[in-house]
Amino acid sequence: MVKFSLSDLQKTEPVDKAPPAADMSSEALAAAARAMQSSNSVPGLSRVVLEGLVRCVEFLLIAAAGFAIHFFYIARTQGYAQPYLIGVPCVAAAAVLALQSAELYKISALRRFPADSFRLAGALTFVFAATLVLIFFLKLDEVFSRVFMLAWYGSSLVALCGERAALALLVDRLIQTGRLARRTVLVGGGTAADALLNQLAAQPQPDLQILGIFDDRTDERSPPVVAGFPKLGTVDDLLAFSRRTRIDLIIFTLPITAEQRILQMLRKLWVLPIDIRLAAHMNKLHFRPHSYSYIGSVPLIDIFDKPIAGWDVIVKYAFDKIVGALCLILLAPVMAIVALAVKLDSKGPALFRQKRYGFNNEIVEVYKFRSMRADMLDFAATKLVTKDDPRVTRVGRFIRKTSLDELPQLFNVVFKGNLSLVGPRPHALHAKAAERQYDEVVDGYFARHRVSPGITGWAQIHGWRGETDTPEKIQGRVECDLYYIENWSILLDIYILLATPFALLRTKNAY
Repeated sequence: MVKFSLSDLQKTEPVDKAPPAADMSSEALAAAARAMQSSNSVPGLSRVVLEGLVRCVEFLLIAAAGFAIHFFYIARTQGYAQPYLIGVPCVAAAAVLALQSAELYKISALRRFPADSFRLAGALTFVFAATLVLIFFLKLDEVFSRVFMLAWYGSSLVALCGERAALALLVDRLIQTGRLARRTVLVGGGTAADALLNQLAAQPQPDLQILGIFDDRTDERSPPVVAGFPKLGTVDDLLAFSRRTRIDLIIFTLPITAEQRILQMLRKLWVLPIDIRLAAHMNKLHFRPHSYSYIGSVPLIDIFDKPIAGWDVIVKYAFDKIVGALCLILLAPVMAIVALAVKLDSKGPALFRQKRYGFNNEIVEVYKFRSMRADMLDFAATKLVTKDDPRVTRVGRFIRKTSLDELPQLFNVVFKGNLSLVGPRPHALHAKAAERQYDEVVDGYFARHRVSPGITGWAQIHGWRGETDTPEKIQGRVECDLYYIENWSILLDIYILLATPFALLRTKNAY
């Protein structure tokens, strides 16, 4: 993977915003982009997760076939035999490994059945043949029935072929409906983009959905249509475009020698939760094979990956739902007492709802216990809460100091799913540091929105919570948030959750 450091991106001068192209008006470009945004952008399915599920299903199919034959052929007359109960899962696991080695779990392979039926049969035959050889040399002929092995092999092969035939239809359907297709845009037009698009179109069963091209150039080097795909706007337009429709992949068609221009564009695009690749189809400079990823036979150089993807998304989702529900149950009495105290202390509702930035800059509404007087609520957070702030109630000071006002955000985690237990804290839309919006103070501020926000986070357990009256305070928060994003693991989430109560005891600047 090509490494671009945060310092490289921060030191690079931004690209000047280009004027509209003479051969296509800005209104036409906007209309094309709007039409693409309004097209059917269904939620995507992770290829890694799907491939993993297919492995599990095929393991279960092979094991189920073995246990079924054992039951009808052996157990009904001789009783259940322990060697079979141990051997069946082992052989099923070996079969899955063999299919993996034959590269039969790639999405492209899942679509090729029955073309890959011989490879499937070959891998399965190899495993059962090797098992029979092992039985012979270990002198287990009297333990394992050859009739059982032959029947198991045949039934497993039939079951896998049937499953693969159905799976090929399902995968094709998922790609056609956009669930598995990688929605892709190109950055950089002209001859390089034309060559890349033609190469991608020549790939058998391509699984990309090309949306269009974004390019800052306005002269003849960047025509309005390349290989049938429209130019949708500039790199600045791409930022807004990606906030409104699903994009899975950005491919730069620029040569690797255009380092400064690439850095200028990455300085804007790295804040997006999207895979970014550099096309290597025209580069004369060659790297080692493991430096590339491929779409069919087209080489790409990895620049940025989506921070949390594949099975990590499933793990984090399950962690949030399970642990969040447990916390909600355990803390329900505390929340009831706080709600009652808020109601008795001042007039107004116990809960307070506020719009904040969520994943990929989406606007989410988070719940809090009301800590201010009802007639002085600041929904936009235009003014920082300071020490002895007259807007804050007596109970409000206590629950803000102890972060008990944040507990209703468990509803966001468990029921709405727009918050995580752990992640960068969601900031209010108009929150300021030293009278300047956060994104004006910190370069690359929106990169913290590449993952879902959380109730607590790495910044909070390191003391960066409460008042942000100086640029240094918000800078410290964002640096911690970016560290968390780049180093995420479920163990890190667990550590942050366990450390949060102790961090609250050390808080001095939460008012």
